[in-house]
Amino acid sequence: MINNVVLVGRMTRDAELRYTPQNQAVATFTLAVNRPFKNQNGEREADFINCVAFGRTAEFAEKYFRQGLKVVVTGRIQTG
Repeated sequence: MINNVVLVGRMTRDAELRYTPQNQAVATFTLAVNRPFKNQNGEREADFINCVAFGRTAEFAEKYFRQGLKVVVTGRIQTG
């Protein structure tokens, strides 16, 4: 099975960086991803996707990902 996702969206706020007790970097952020169609009122709707990055990727996200910036994220989906 394949679990791969590519998201293109705008940052809703700056990425937040934390460290685990084992000193591993963890960044959390939310992307607003526009739907490809308009609703009955002719307006675009968006889905808000919570994302988590680890290690050097987390440090990169904290340094460069700012509110309103359009970013592309690749990864996998995990629920629960």
